[in-house]
Amino acid sequence: MLTNKLNMKKDDKVKVISGKDKGKIGKIIKVLPAKNKVVIESINKIKRHVKPGRYGKESGIVEREAPIHVSNVMLMCSKCVTPARIGKKYLEDGKKVRVCKKCNEIIDA
Repeated sequence: MLTNKLNMKKDDKVKVISGKDKGKIGKIIKVLPAKNKVVIESINKIKRHVKPGRYGKESGIVEREAPIHVSNVMLMCSKCVTPARIGKKYLEDGKKVRVCKKCNEIIDA
């Protein structure tokens, strides 16, 4: 069994570090841990030609966000306002939290 440990969660702010949208910042809409990918709001837009479906579904060209591999994005630290690497840390009560490697601040609220 393959287990993927992603540092990203839904509603995190990330910066794209490679690809056609390099340098853009957005919010994660969806996390796909089985594929190691994330979907980011208004980044990596693609166009799809859609056939008309049942119940009045319209046809045409639909623009939507495509998944991006996790290695191409970096989590933005809210304290130091820069993209940073993420570490894990255990608190006194045994709770596991994400920590910014640059400023050593806790990312999880």
